[in-house]
Amino acid sequence: MASLQAGAAEVLATADPLAKAEAAQALQAAWLAGDLTVREPCQELVRPARPARPELVAPRLVARRRITRGTAGRVALLHAIAHIELNAVDLAADLLARFGAPALPRAFFEDWLQVLAEEGKHFSLLSQRLADLDSHYGALPAHDGLWEAAEATADDLLARLAVVPLVLEARGLDVTPMMIAKLEAVEDGASAAVLRIIYEEEIGHVAAGRRWYAWAAEARGLDPWQAWPDLVRRHFKGALKPPFNHEGRANAGLPRGGYEALAERPVDGVAGERG
Repeated sequence: MASLQAGAAEVLATADPLAKAEAAQALQAAWLAGDLTVREPCQELVRPARPARPELVAPRLVARRRITRGTAGRVALLHAIAHIELNAVDLAADLLARFGAPALPRAFFEDWLQVLAEEGKHFSLLSQRLADLDSHYGALPAHDGLWEAAEATADDLLARLAVVPLVLEARGLDVTPMMIAKLEAVEDGASAAVLRIIYEEEIGHVAAGRRWYAWAAEARGLDPWQAWPDLVRRHFKGALKPPFNHEGRANAGLPRGGYEALAERPVDGVAGERG
């Protein structure tokens, strides 16, 4: 029987973006069909395979365009979000390959395989929307900051859960409603509908992160929300930026006092920022 870890590693090793997204969804289907077993995790951090395009540049060099009735700004926005979602596929695959030990509860694998499959679905939806606008993923430069989160937390499941879902994905909950409103204002209901699907499912991803972060912290005898600020300061580069979407974050189960305490405070880690 094939292993979950090998399947997750295959997702990481797939360079073609659409094939990667499809492999992510196929891995969840194989799990639900009972075709996978859980073996020992992979220890080596494997950088995800990537296509020749987009060109990866420093975040400051990625163009930002206003959302207007013209297509250029909307393509730039959707391309940037597609890049985030493709990185999210790899972050979920790496979590399963690196930290998915046999001793973990079955619910852990069920939750993160659902996250993996939904991130793949999000990329596919955005890719189709770009095609509708006569563009494609890879048409514009993108930045490589998000994978820094994997590198910064490669040796610690607790740190990975503290940073990726509870900082990076939670940031998506803050900014996505504003992007939806701007797209609706220029009568791009199709793009807004895609972002609405992503937003609703990302609440579930942050909730899964909160659930398993608390589980991992308590397994170490730690109070989750007392430990969280220190983990973020050590493993995340930047600051948590308001305004926060308190309703979306509350729906994901995030305590308001925890993230507000870190707002706009510089921290010394090395992970990049989503959004």
